[in-house]
Amino acid sequence: MKIAVFSDTFFPQINGVSRVLGKYLDYMDRNGIEYILFAPEKDERPYKGTIINLGGVKFPLYPELKISLPSQAKLKKHLDDFQPDIVHLITQFSIGLAGMKYAKTHHLPIIASYHTNFDQYLSFYHLPFLVKPVNKYMQWFYSFSQINFCPSQETLRQLRLIGLRNLEVCPNGVDQELFSPQFRNPQLRTLLSVDEKTPMLLYVGRIAWEKGLGVLMAAVKNLDQSGVSFKLVLVGDGPAREQLAKSSPDNVIFVGYKSGLELQELYASADIFVFPSTTETFGNVILEAMCSGLPVVAARAGGVIDNVFDMYNGITFQPGDPVDMAKSIKVLIEDHELHSRLAANALVYALSKTWDEIFDKFFAHLQEYSVQ
Repeated sequence: MKIAVFSDTFFPQINGVSRVLGKYLDYMDRNGIEYILFAPEKDERPYKGTIINLGGVKFPLYPELKISLPSQAKLKKHLDDFQPDIVHLITQFSIGLAGMKYAKTHHLPIIASYHTNFDQYLSFYHLPFLVKPVNKYMQWFYSFSQINFCPSQETLRQLRLIGLRNLEVCPNGVDQELFSPQFRNPQLRTLLSVDEKTPMLLYVGRIAWEKGLGVLMAAVKNLDQSGVSFKLVLVGDGPAREQLAKSSPDNVIFVGYKSGLELQELYASADIFVFPSTTETFGNVILEAMCSGLPVVAARAGGVIDNVFDMYNGITFQPGDPVDMAKSIKVLIEDHELHSRLAANALVYALSKTWDEIFDKFFAHLQEYSVQ
């Protein structure tokens, strides 16, 4: 089976989609599956497949991403030489559209993935009038696929409500060699001015309003007023960082983007993972935190609820409610037995979510739709 993959995001861009795509390519490399990937940028790692760098310009609402305007003639030459059996559309923007056009013209089966709730982001950028047109576009774009994969049951439910069909859940996994409690580093906590007696809260993700960080900051202030001692470390960057940093109390630390061993140690050196976002289709960072031995406090919304089970591996709170979030964090800080139990359950749960098992099932589906 030969697969042509089209994505509007890839490494070195840092986001959930690029990370999942990287795992997808790793799996194909290990299993001898031939592929060609069209993306705006090219990762420097030595992949076995062909990576076509199409270039692009920054997307205004999401500057970390690039929008490409690919030449259909250039794509056609590469694809005619490659002769794919199936086309996989990772994203629904310009590169995804170019892949769809080629597949339709050449009567190739199309599968598509849905990763990001852009319609939910619009209200955070004062563009609610675009929700209906965006949903209409989604209905149109995904109507050409034989199967549309999404990462959670909650996302599948939401997509059905806006009219998408041929849906199948394909969840994400976690790299269990990269994330582990073994990476806990007391020296890192010292560098962050967090002693072992002070609970360290951790957030990892884009520093943007659609991630619910206004709720998180309000919860922090509520905890401070209650006299709870803790430090909050935020890993990531984005358009809300400057404003949030200016208004945050002294026990909040912004450390920017981190990767590799630095990120692994930050996860494992924390005590509680906090995640206020209500717009997630899955929430990869949730599994990374659990695999690092952290219980999770998360909003009871979106794809997150597929993995966070209240009072089993974390505590969920009412979406958008900073008081309820603060209450949930306080419970885990003060109840050490509960914290230990939820942390242990979180680790066991994350260890059951292997990428190989997920991709084995995924490629079994693809075989059904390939032209071979």
